[in-house]
Amino acid sequence: MPNEDRIERALRASLAPSLQPGHPPKLAAAMQHAVFPGGARIRPQLTLAVARACGEDDAQLTDGVAAAIELLHCASLVHDDLPCFDAAETRRGRPSVHRAFGERLAVLAGDALIVAAFEVLGRTTRRHLSRLPVLLRTVSQGVGMPLGIVAGQAWECEPQLSLADYQQAKTGALFAAATMAGAQAAGADGEPWRALGERLGQTYQVADDIRDVMLDAQVLGKPGGQDVARDRPSSARALGLEGAMAEFQRLVQATLLSVPVCPGASQLRQIIRHEADRLVPQRLTAQVAALAALA
Repeated sequence: MPNEDRIERALRASLAPSLQPGHPPKLAAAMQHAVFPGGARIRPQLTLAVARACGEDDAQLTDGVAAAIELLHCASLVHDDLPCFDAAETRRGRPSVHRAFGERLAVLAGDALIVAAFEVLGRTTRRHLSRLPVLLRTVSQGVGMPLGIVAGQAWECEPQLSLADYQQAKTGALFAAATMAGAQAAGADGEPWRALGERLGQTYQVADDIRDVMLDAQVLGKPGGQDVARDRPSSARALGLEGAMAEFQRLVQATLLSVPVCPGASQLRQIIRHEADRLVPQRLTAQVAALAALA
């Protein structure tokens, strides 16, 4: 079964309990709106790819871990878009959850997705219950305090911050959780896979900073120019567009080199190259070079 089908099936199964008789229909609809249709699903794709590279022996568990990671990512986007943070009107080319369902249901939908993520993680470890503690620790560290995505969002509320720490927490932490948990779902050590996730997360964040400057809302599927508008730290602001592009290219190479030796190494590198080309296509690189030449 292709990765995309596995991921979508796992996500629908993870939200099925919320549709049992007696549920609040608007909250259920808000949760579905937050998750479907999805974006690139790169985090769960990584989880599946790493699990296979480590000798996957329990597809149900791998799918549950991948779904949990994606549900947590979707929850973070719902909260990220709220008026108290980014006040984003759109997400993935559609109205954001708070625009479609109101702020109260958006807060509750994000909360419910977090709970659903940990529920599916517990439910799918039945065959290999001994793997649950380490998976819970890895996933929790990727989303919570002091270094997870919640901490990354909180850094925006501080008067001073380190750009590297901010980016690592906001984006890198959940990518690291995705790669490490993929290995742990297969019964392998997750630590050798931490660097891959962290590097890929850093690459994504720098790409996002570049795209925020270079692309409009129609292409992004969300408002552009938000880093400047909200005075947020970004690689493009700190390094300039040319410097940010050079940093992106450096991080892509570092990410490729961080793939551990394994049977699936070539496939993982192919995923990384494909995502790099999708995030920052050649035309953006050419535009930045042209702007630099005119400066």
